[in-house]
Amino acid sequence: MPKKQKINILWFTKDLRTRDSESLYNILQEDLPFLAVYVFDADFFQQQQFGFKKIGKFRAKFLLESIDYLKQNLSGKNVPFLIKYGNPEDVFREISEEFEIVKIFCQEEWTKEETVMQTKIRQIIPDAAWEKPYSQFLVHPLFVFKTLNKIPMLFTTFRQKIEKNLLIRPEFESENLMYNKEYIVAESDEISLETLGFEDFEPDKRSAFPFSGGEDTALKRLHYYFRETQSLSKYKETRNGLSGTDYSSKFSPWLSDGSISAVTIYHEIKKYEEESEANDSTYWLIFELLWRDFFRYISLQHKDLIFRKNGINHQKYFYKNNEEAIQKWKDGKTNSDFVNANMLELKNTGWMSNRGRQNAASYFCKILKQDWKIGAAYFEEMLIDYDVHSNYGNWMYLAGVGNDNRNRIFNPEKQAEMYDPNEEFRKLWLKE
Repeated sequence: MPKKQKINILWFTKDLRTRDSESLYNILQEDLPFLAVYVFDADFFQQQQFGFKKIGKFRAKFLLESIDYLKQNLSGKNVPFLIKYGNPEDVFREISEEFEIVKIFCQEEWTKEETVMQTKIRQIIPDAAWEKPYSQFLVHPLFVFKTLNKIPMLFTTFRQKIEKNLLIRPEFESENLMYNKEYIVAESDEISLETLGFEDFEPDKRSAFPFSGGEDTALKRLHYYFRETQSLSKYKETRNGLSGTDYSSKFSPWLSDGSISAVTIYHEIKKYEEESEANDSTYWLIFELLWRDFFRYISLQHKDLIFRKNGINHQKYFYKNNEEAIQKWKDGKTNSDFVNANMLELKNTGWMSNRGRQNAASYFCKILKQDWKIGAAYFEEMLIDYDVHSNYGNWMYLAGVGNDNRNRIFNPEKQAEMYDPNEEFRKLWLKE
């Protein structure tokens, strides 16, 4: 039997970029040729929880666009890229039948579904070594755990300790490197929304997030928000807005699938502060990136507790089981017009402002008294920028079983007066 050719694999998951890509940078330093791989996991697109899909049409479309840009950008570096629809373990098995896989480079993950998948692949290719950087963080775990023995329950404690001597790694110089080894020919699948189980659709013109997926779009948005409009300078004052594209940075969908890294955004903020101005707003975007990290560190420390009814602080959580109330919440037919407008925005666009999310989740948990995990699962299906750590971290927090067990209840009427005083947002979504 002829000896199989030795290769490495660059397995893309939630790191769909070529700029500041640690795995891409590392694999390009190796002597062996490699194949980049992305798998649209067929089981994932068919799975359901509480009757909701794991991914809805809005994020599916955004993901397809992100993969399209990744394909273009890898092609510009001559990197061979295999895109498949199916089960990741089957795809890896097929590759291993043709090649001897020496190393697998991918982003480190620790939440249940991702670790189960990695275990399946290890069983298929037991001899392969793995290189798994923590490239989804802003602040590297080595720095965090040198500063803290364990992650505190309160964000303020975490932030104050981490900020003291904050050290952020430089960006990886992956953008300018070229692949110059033997080209591995691989036949990709043609994948569309229909392949993933959705009908094509026209985006709603009212959307506050009318952007497409992909690294190029993310960098274009960053340039627009920082350089062209200097909106960063007023981020803190506008971030609680509800209508339009520019009240907040809107980076979260690209951050969630890794089309842009938190480290890239951080260094661009620092550059902006040197060249334009440093103020409360420029700091506040870093503050928000630290919040994002905090929820990741919480899930890294508490693992599957973030999915449990009683959360990470083991609080008793009592709920009613009222399917009609849940349906009305989803359809924007509750007793609160402010909650309704936000829920209709989500239903029609896959987007909702931070202010809207806080109110909609608080209403679900505290006014309707429903199982917070059902609300979190609905957001998981619908949100373009769904991110397991932030989604479950925020829902636990608002249900009172997370990082702050004080009984926080948002009053949607007061919130509407503060954030939608002229009813501009409510009129936009409730006029039908």
